[in-house]
Amino acid sequence: MSRYITGQDRQQVTLLPECLDDFISEDNPIRVVEAFVNELDLTSLGFQGATPANTGRPSYHPAVLLSIYIYGYLNRIQSSRRLERECQRNLELMWLTGRLAPDFKTIADFRRDNGAGIRNVCRQFVVLCRELKLFSQALVAIDGSKFKAVNTRDRNFTMGKVDKRQQQIEQSIQRYLDALETADRTHPVELEVKTARLQDKIAQLRQQMRVLDEVKKQLEDNPNGQISLTDPDARSMATSGRGSGMVGYNVQAAVDAKHHIIVAHEVTNAGSDRAQLCTMATAARDAMGAKKLRAIADRGYFSGPQIKACSDTGISAVLPKPTTSNAKAEGRFDKADFIYIKEEDEYLCPAEQRAIYRFSREENGMLIRRYWSSACKQCPIKSQCTPSDYRRISRWEHEEVLEAVQRRLDRSPNSMAIRRKTVEHVFGTFKSWMGYTHFLTKKLANVSTEMSLHVLAYNLRRVISILGFDGTMNAMKLIRV
Repeated sequence: MSRYITGQDRQQVTLLPECLDDFISEDNPIRVVEAFVNELDLTSLGFQGATPANTGRPSYHPAVLLSIYIYGYLNRIQSSRRLERECQRNLELMWLTGRLAPDFKTIADFRRDNGAGIRNVCRQFVVLCRELKLFSQALVAIDGSKFKAVNTRDRNFTMGKVDKRQQQIEQSIQRYLDALETADRTHPVELEVKTARLQDKIAQLRQQMRVLDEVKKQLEDNPNGQISLTDPDARSMATSGRGSGMVGYNVQAAVDAKHHIIVAHEVTNAGSDRAQLCTMATAARDAMGAKKLRAIADRGYFSGPQIKACSDTGISAVLPKPTTSNAKAEGRFDKADFIYIKEEDEYLCPAEQRAIYRFSREENGMLIRRYWSSACKQCPIKSQCTPSDYRRISRWEHEEVLEAVQRRLDRSPNSMAIRRKTVEHVFGTFKSWMGYTHFLTKKLANVSTEMSLHVLAYNLRRVISILGFDGTMNAMKLIRV
């Protein structure tokens, strides 16, 4: 053993105890965490207990518990029970908390009771990034990703799921009844045991039927059309895999394209991204303090009213239009082959004929104008255009806004590549930190708080990477300015 590096004797007593600060290097990120939390005005941010009570048992200062959570999410330790253990054995946490070791219930209650304050801290850090001039391009990428909730698929119900499950239970009950009848007729040796077992199974299935009947009554009064028993705010959502899905939440994020800092985020239980574009783009613009903003998104966000709302507030959206017509795939002319003549409010078709305005009607809250040409029936290339008598062209009253989006996309063909490398990496990082498992909390407000801690830890790590340790420590002085 003399040729190996050996450790100290566990029974050796040191005369002079080592200073705890000696174990923490001068550029350790927990020094940034301490500096950041110490500069926060926790009372104005909405934390409970920031002002101590005059009577009763003294409580932990919210700065201690907030520091524990920021450290935990920076190091992939999100569980309150794991954080309790780490406070008792982790030298960095001992240094950060002054050897305090709150129990897991205190740690968990802090996250639950101070959701608004934690979300405000996350916003405060984005404000700090803005003061540091890290958002210079006024360009963000927006995307959403599905994250699992505590609720399993078996405890999420829709009317279709209930009907299918009840049908399966009825078949099982009938099968057991047939088995009972067979047992009564044949009188096997273990008749009493088998009869008792089958009757117990039938009783359990009938109890499940009664539970499902109650769920069906609740579904009739539920406007969402589904119920989750473990986490009432979680929703069943389709994912990218064909025929797959999960019960969870849809997390939206707007990420700065230059430094990949998350400037805005939101947790929703809407399975579609269609109605999220304007909300996320506006939140990103306000967070960055920009008058104008360019927002890149994928085709899942394409919505005429949403794009129009962005345009009205000075936000230039860049996203591709989804293909909803089969004309091109079937070898016929697409709408893009028809040229709109604005001065005359007409379309020029590929056969050089004019499709004139006929009438307008409202569809899904949008005023749609209809155009077609009277020469369609005699057109020599009609087979390449439409199988109907006339090729009808639809135009939204604000179609010029959508045409401007397409022009911006044509001028910057690398926009989708920028979007992918900017925002998709963020969601991959979050799921890796979480261990590809579900959120630890229940209900939308608590899940939003948990997501804010993930975002705060991610942004803090990004700023340390961009500015370095010394630059980040100096930047903390700007928080109270």
